[in-house]
Amino acid sequence: MLTGSKFLSGRGPNFKIKIMPIGSINSEIKTEFKSQGINQTVYRIFLKLSYEIKILLPYKSTSRTLESQILLVETAIVGEIPNTYYNLESATKEEALKLID
Repeated sequence: MLTGSKFLSGRGPNFKIKIMPIGSINSEIKTEFKSQGINQTVYRIFLKLSYEIKILLPYKSTSRTLESQILLVETAIVGEIPNTYYNLESATKEEALKLID
């Protein structure tokens, strides 16, 4: 892999590889609301991590920035069932106005 040749890939002596974290980890809280049916909403809270690692080889080293997202909380918020339900996502504006009249 060090030569970049696919023909030589996977051949040759074994090298020890070390992966070391460098710098710091940046974290961020993300939230998401997603509709699930006519009376339910799913609420999720994620922890988004961004960090840099350094890969050390005998003759070369490289750095990579990695991101991970971890689900912390997921819950369904249940509302009341409506008396009437209209799915207007696929309707044109004129069709939607006809339903209201």
